[in-house]
Amino acid sequence: MKALVYEGPRTMNMRDIPLPALQPDEVLVRVSHAGICGSELGGYLGHNSLRKPPLIMGHEFSGTIEQVGDQARGFQVGERVTANPLVTCGQCRYCLNGASQLCGARQLLGAHRPGAFAEFVAVPARNVYRLDDHVSFAEGALAEPYACAIHVCRLLALAPTDRLLIYGAGPIGLFALQAAAAYGVRDAVIVDLNASRLEIARELGGIAVTSLDDLPGGIGEGFDAVIDAVGAEATRQRSVAAARPGGTVVFTGLHEADSRLPVNDMIRAEIGTKGAFAYSRDDFETALRWIGQGRINLLPWTETTSLGEGGAAFEKLIGGPGKIAKIFLTIE
Repeated sequence: MKALVYEGPRTMNMRDIPLPALQPDEVLVRVSHAGICGSELGGYLGHNSLRKPPLIMGHEFSGTIEQVGDQARGFQVGERVTANPLVTCGQCRYCLNGASQLCGARQLLGAHRPGAFAEFVAVPARNVYRLDDHVSFAEGALAEPYACAIHVCRLLALAPTDRLLIYGAGPIGLFALQAAAAYGVRDAVIVDLNASRLEIARELGGIAVTSLDDLPGGIGEGFDAVIDAVGAEATRQRSVAAARPGGTVVFTGLHEADSRLPVNDMIRAEIGTKGAFAYSRDDFETALRWIGQGRINLLPWTETTSLGEGGAAFEKLIGGPGKIAKIFLTIE
């Protein structure tokens, strides 16, 4: 099969490689659409320890079932599907208690296992979900990043009256804006330095600014809930500073490994902080259900290009894609 192989920093090449060896409990998916994730941009630049060359990246994808393993039940060749790319043991306390994203044996397609930047990808059948007839392949490939945003909003336990602030208007921040709207939150504030991304946020109903100083007096302080979808020390510190006493901050961006925080101020103001990693199975299933119900709309700000142009697509996202929030790769 054809595959786009990451072979070193800023180096991706199309290669002919063998088909994945299908395990009895797996299905083989012929990939239609595979989205490029921000974490993969870090890997492409050589900044992500999980992604070591040579590697087939790609964990946001959809396609059709090409082959069904002997022990895989409930699927037929030709069915349109997407997949939860976080493969877990299914037996530990976390998997059994609805927190499978914390499984110590977890593996991610496109990092620990070959991913979807290829003609075919092998996936455990328990991780595969059918797409409703009216859901496009592109929409199906958005289930994974949308699940991340839903997980963040669930950890915040958002109420319709909450004042929400989001740092970062990348895909996760934009999805969080839409997920929060599904929880009834209105007039959320989203901060980013990228003017094109802020345009998207405004068109999605957010109050989009480059700094809280741009907001009218009093509006830029005292947020009930804050999401840091960037992961830099500066945005983490600003997130804490913007939370009201008793408010909650969720850190989901992974840009920097370590950051200083004003812990004494957080103690005195009883500001709660949480980390948000990936999503549970329930979050993923919720994302797919809400996509089917038309609760999200990021497709106007996406672009599709061929898998063979994958390296150029990565460079475009790094260099400034303009008003594009997501690029999908497809087989020619």
